[in-house]
Amino acid sequence: QVQLVESGGGLVQAGGSLRLSCAASGLTFSSSPMDWIRQAPGKEREFVATISWSGGVTYYTDSVQGRFTICRDKANNTVYPQMTSLRPEHTAVYFCKARTASTDYWGQGTQVTDAS
Repeated sequence: QVQLVESGGGLVQAGGSLRLSCAASGLTFSSSPMDWIRQAPGKEREFVATISWSGGVTYYTDSVQGRFTICRDKANNTVYPQMTSLRPEHTAVYFCKARTASTDYWGQGTQVTDAS
């Protein structure tokens, strides 16, 4: 069974940092680009960042550019977005998504909440 499990969310003060993780199992995702998507309360899902299968290419939406860094550990099938200088508007449920040739796989999400 294919499974993506996010973790690392929580309460964070404005300006603080969090490191999320997305662990994949049931399928080798070493050849899959991985995306991070977030959904703020009352809003639609929004693309945040992506990392190529090799880990050598990353792309970030403008609102997180310079604050978020994403990397992947292919040996452990895990992707890590490091989030710094968080703002209240970053409050959302953060999802990871694996894009394969046949379909996309989503995790259940992890909540990041502004504690200010």
